[in-house]
Amino acid sequence: MSLVHIIDVESGNLQSLQNAINYLGYETKLIKSASDPELLTAERLILPGVGNFGHFLDNLASRGFEQPIKDYIASGRPLMGICVGLQSLFDGSVESPKSKGLGLIPGTLSKFSTTDGKSVPEIGWNTIVPEEDLFFGLDPYKRYYFVHSYAMIVNDNQLDVLRGNGWKTALTKYGNEKFVAAVQKDNVFATQFHPEKSGEAGLKVIDNFLKGIHPVTQYTDEQKAILANDYTNFGLTRRIIACLDVRTNDQGDLVVTKGDQYDVREKSEEGNVRNLGKPVELAQRYYKQGADEVTFLNITSFRNCPLKDTPMLDVLRLAAKTVFVPLTVGGGIKDVVDTDGTKIPALEVAGMYFRSGADKVSIGTDAVFAAEKYYANGEKGDGTSPIETISKAYGAQAVVISVDPKRVYVKDPSETKNKCLETVFPSEDGKKWCWYQCTIRGGRETRDLGAWELAHACEALGAGEILLNCIDKDGSNSGYDLELIDHVKSAVSVPVIASSGAGIPAHFEEAFEKTKADACLGAGMFHREEYTVKQVKEYLASKGLKVRLDEF
Repeated sequence: MSLVHIIDVESGNLQSLQNAINYLGYETKLIKSASDPELLTAERLILPGVGNFGHFLDNLASRGFEQPIKDYIASGRPLMGICVGLQSLFDGSVESPKSKGLGLIPGTLSKFSTTDGKSVPEIGWNTIVPEEDLFFGLDPYKRYYFVHSYAMIVNDNQLDVLRGNGWKTALTKYGNEKFVAAVQKDNVFATQFHPEKSGEAGLKVIDNFLKGIHPVTQYTDEQKAILANDYTNFGLTRRIIACLDVRTNDQGDLVVTKGDQYDVREKSEEGNVRNLGKPVELAQRYYKQGADEVTFLNITSFRNCPLKDTPMLDVLRLAAKTVFVPLTVGGGIKDVVDTDGTKIPALEVAGMYFRSGADKVSIGTDAVFAAEKYYANGEKGDGTSPIETISKAYGAQAVVISVDPKRVYVKDPSETKNKCLETVFPSEDGKKWCWYQCTIRGGRETRDLGAWELAHACEALGAGEILLNCIDKDGSNSGYDLELIDHVKSAVSVPVIASSGAGIPAHFEEAFEKTKADACLGAGMFHREEYTVKQVKEYLASKGLKVRLDEF
């Protein structure tokens, strides 16, 4: 079995990349030091990176990798960069002005603009703009998973410079901005998107690189014109996320469950925890149905379990072996004291989940505490919250904030310090104003902090996405709280995921058409097999909404 070497500077989730390569029939070996003798004999090398440009490049430099990577490339052996691995080939990035790139490609990366209304980071499935000579089987009819705030945004002059230096480019548009999605020159190939998280389409790209082949598909001018201008929703498909609430039941088994207003027990004399299936099996089912992402929410606190043995780590390891779309895990991402009394910071806890296969971590209760501290400190962070420490190391796109609000009616906005909205659904006693009160600890406690204020603070602290639940809607199957979605969207420029209340495919359409939701999440309706993910996507496609369907 052929061996593929991967450079590891502890920047993001490499487990999924290893799993993808193993799935294709290769063995993998991590190289963590430039002095590793296997770097001299490696036949194929992959340079993956996630998160902050400076963090990644500074780690490459501190571990002495810069010159050995250049020597490796000069030897003519194949190298593939992924995400920040691609960005590292350029001169630098405005994200980290003091950190130098490898300088193999002229140009400096910049941040996406939000002036055209798009969310930043770009999180989702986008296409490649077709050109005459796409490489390694890149296919403009397929969708690839992008998750980044910074990119090599280009105009015609910059493209001329790249091509004049011998680089072939594959481009993608996000809103009004065109950026480099992939590059290739001689033995070097790199992608801004994550092929290991792009389903079968991404696996084919990795396989083509490892085999050194360039299958080419011919397109008519008419097809190219259609593909190049297919940019509804800023170029992204409508993301459908399958969510699994995971906990132990009364028999000690790890199960996926679902309830009403966060009560997961059966309405019977026994009152057993609802068992809707095993988490890994359900994750695989939803992946095969076309889920764009899978989220695991750990709703059991495993108090007497050493952190390294937390069952959710095994769930992620197993799921990541066959589920090649992004995985998010929530619950317990905080500073903890282990069973032996050892204090473990949230950054290290998150690192364990990333190394097990997670791409993003979701923070709930501790996000509320961080936001309260942010406002108490004059709207400034102090660098110590889990949001700040994790996003600094892994990037904003790796940090999701899980919000659990409930509607509170008031006669007048002056009754609360939190931002209110005038609702079209007044209370029974005629109150027309409301705000959304944040809760903590699974909805059991309330705080004097609004969902708008929480989202605003968490974006400022470094979060890259909001998972917007709603206690009033949870388990109701009556549709999402549309007012809440746009209320929170008005507070941030990062993507917002609509959650709680979906019961039929039309609820997803309603959220996408009537709000600015960036993604929609479903749970119980999928677990109970009332609808499949594919059925929801087919319904959305029939209504003219772009979804990723071609592989399923």
